Amino acid sequence: MANITFYGLGNMGQGMALNLLKNKHCLSVFDLVPNNMAPLIEAGAKGANSAKEAAQQADVIISMLPAGHHVAALYDEIIGSVNSNTLFIDCSTIEASTARALKDKVCSQGHRFVDAPVSGGVAGAKAGTLTFIMGGDDTDVQKAKHILEGMGKHCFHAGKAGAGQVAKICNNMLLAVLMTGTCEALQMGIDNGLDPKVMSDIMQQSSGNNWVLQVYNPVPNIMPNAPSSNNYKGGFMVDLMNKDLRLAMQTALEHQSTTPMGALAKSLFELHAKGGNGGKDFSSIFESFK
Repeated sequence: MANITFYGLGNMGQGMALNLLKNKHCLSVFDLVPNNMAPLIEAGAKGANSAKEAAQQADVIISMLPAGHHVAALYDEIIGSVNSNTLFIDCSTIEASTARALKDKVCSQGHRFVDAPVSGGVAGAKAGTLTFIMGGDDTDVQKAKHILEGMGKHCFHAGKAGAGQVAKICNNMLLAVLMTGTCEALQMGIDNGLDPKVMSDIMQQSSGNNWVLQVYNPVPNIMPNAPSSNNYKGGFMVDLMNKDLRLAMQTALEHQSTTPMGALAKSLFELHAKGGNGGKDFSSIFESFK
């Protein structure tokens, strides 16, 4: 059992933090939106009035924030308040260069750092079945793994600091390509009079099968628990997918990788966001193909 402080209790962070409590960790929480802390406090976590207060007495710091500059600002605020040799685990999806800079900052003050972005969505966060993709030194990764296994089903060590971020954006770039391609195929079937449920079943048993068809169908009322059947609420926002695709294209440019499919997916999601859909789940890109 560890003394853990968790920052960022949004759609993903809520479920992740609740699973830490289920695994009997001592948990303190802080979020800039006080109401986000209420379910955790009710479940047994200790709420804090400030980020600094939450950091006191923590052995492990976990952050789940929207962007790299948020994580950097948080670390600047709390690093003087934590115990010595604290393990910082950042589960946000941020720039690999920012993750490496955070590691340098943390380690220079006698602490440890692992970047551990996640895959699996809000449903995975609630169910404790996330995949964590870690970057960091072997010893630190092993300690982080014992904590993260309480929130996830799979933990991978991708390499040194920043490697988790690179692996995550490669995965999300592919997810964007799969989502847009699946939407395109399903809509073409609908345009030709096919039932999208039947079309989905056919593709699941054929060479077009993929994760989107299996657990995240973008057509409403095919999967009751998918965001598409809830007016595209919840899940993974279009704005966040756009952030990840920008990170992917930045990484591709830095290393001269060829990513034509990723670039096209980025353009499609950016156009979709400009139509006022940034707050919807990313499967709402289906609406662009109607």
